[in-house]
Amino acid sequence: MGGTPPARHTASPPSSALLSYPHGELLRDGRPHRILAGSLHYFRVHPAQWADRLERLAAMGLNTVDTYVAWNVHERRRGQLRFDGGRDLGRFFDLAQDAGLDVIVRPGPYICAEWDNGGLPAWLTGLPGMRPRSSYRPYLDEVARWFDTLMPQITAAQAAFGGPVVAVQVENEYGSYGDDRGHLEWLRDALTARGVGELLYTADGPTALMQDGGSLPGTLATATFGSGPEAAAGLLRARRAGEPFMCAEFWNGWFDHWGEPHHIRSVDSAGSTLAGILDAGGSVSVYMAHGGTNFGLGSGANHDGTRLQPTVTSYDSDAPVAENGALSPKFFRIRELLLAATGTAPRPLPADPPLLAPRALRPVPGAGLLDGLAALAPAADWPHPPSFEELGQPSGLLLYRARPLVPAGTHDLAVHGLHDRAQVFADGAPLGVLDRETGSLPLTGTGQRVRLDLLVENQGRINYGPLLGQGKGILGGVRIGPRLVHTWTVHGLPLDEWSRDHVARAPAAAPPSGSCGFATARLDLDTPADTFLALPGFGKGFVWVNGTLLGRHWEIGPQLTLYVPAPLLTPGRNTVTVLELERFGDRIELRDRPELGPPEEYVETFG
Repeated sequence: MGGTPPARHTASPPSSALLSYPHGELLRDGRPHRILAGSLHYFRVHPAQWADRLERLAAMGLNTVDTYVAWNVHERRRGQLRFDGGRDLGRFFDLAQDAGLDVIVRPGPYICAEWDNGGLPAWLTGLPGMRPRSSYRPYLDEVARWFDTLMPQITAAQAAFGGPVVAVQVENEYGSYGDDRGHLEWLRDALTARGVGELLYTADGPTALMQDGGSLPGTLATATFGSGPEAAAGLLRARRAGEPFMCAEFWNGWFDHWGEPHHIRSVDSAGSTLAGILDAGGSVSVYMAHGGTNFGLGSGANHDGTRLQPTVTSYDSDAPVAENGALSPKFFRIRELLLAATGTAPRPLPADPPLLAPRALRPVPGAGLLDGLAALAPAADWPHPPSFEELGQPSGLLLYRARPLVPAGTHDLAVHGLHDRAQVFADGAPLGVLDRETGSLPLTGTGQRVRLDLLVENQGRINYGPLLGQGKGILGGVRIGPRLVHTWTVHGLPLDEWSRDHVARAPAAAPPSGSCGFATARLDLDTPADTFLALPGFGKGFVWVNGTLLGRHWEIGPQLTLYVPAPLLTPGRNTVTVLELERFGDRIELRDRPELGPPEEYVETFG
């Protein structure tokens, strides 16, 4: 147990919460109420589009929006806290209130969310001996420091003080991870000690094992699921007499991994389960109501026990409000069910956002891959290949360079503890790609020194399960035969931290060379609008628009287009910059519809 959290807050807790359940029925200000919420994560939507997307949720018949708070969005590096621009929680809360929505806040600090490292900062999980999501004192100390800064943002917006925040979640699906009751009690007390006085609740899967690990006496227990609402309601009511039934996440769609199918859920299937929740008298949060985009390098990853499963850039999630704000058939089915359940008058329907007319752009090759990257970041000398954590770099690429003496003949070049993907070069020529924790390639020597380059990509930190917080880079070593390779220079390339000027300089950082590296394309516009960017013929890499990193592209799919929000574009000249790791295509296309891959129906179930 980590001890009592310091009670440092800017406002005393309200004397009573707006939401309550004194006799088992959920009340709002003393009147019967049903939470009809939808998930929308502020960090997955361009801030200029927050108001539009919130209005679309309200038009669907929802009365509440819920959002996670991603710690690593606000404190990417320890002590450097930001609540500006796309991190401005106060503005997001105000816009939700303007749209007539209550707000549920899910501050974690662990959030899962298919977000990098489950929202925990890489510097935190990279601390030696760190044990996140437990009563380990150094972890609780860091959470206490973070909550000291975060909670005033939330408590000032509580309903008791005239704001829209009506509920706050304690941790997130903890019963799927551990059973440290003291840790959960500490988090709950940390919230109340810092002024949270609105409804508190936990959210866990609808099984006895998960509810045992994640729920707390005296705190509302809710369930997260995609099917079986009657069974979930029965379980909660049997275990938690006197508490209202709530589905804190109704999975009406699902996310995608690179190299796997594009998951969808049919309108009939989603509608049937939602109807079951409503028929059971339940409150609900539609996850996701609007999924948005994993801009930059925000995508997390799963692990199936043998391999990493990195999540794609799009977080469309087959949600009722699509990635670009379009209203899908699922939107109208959910709207119909919610309006029938509440008897409220429908709100006006917003039009779908305009789109640019399709066109093709010509990419102009710039700096070659290895020389360009080496020129963009200073070299650091290390006796061994360091990890991302040792370099204090949360994400992006590392370019490792060594000059080992390689005897004549063919030798086994092995990389141990690789996280996640390495392109291997000898004297500038590609040897191959390694994407397993331990892998090897043949290396031919002539008795001379070889310039050995390994370009290692962090493909997204694991966001769920026991491997949460796993390090990135080369965590073991590099061998030629039985001999370890020492004496390395390393170039750190935190692509999502590059400034607009840095991105603009990159294509001219070195001469063009080979079939990959940097390329740019010019886009001239009279009036900006949304578009979907495709890279036919390109292999794998990263795309910026006017200096903003959209995310990753990869020909293995399923996602083949990247959403470009209109606020990233300007009248006049715009620049698309590509860092291509494998091979250039001959054109960049702007399309008027997304291509997220061949669909496959997926409904999450619990045995």
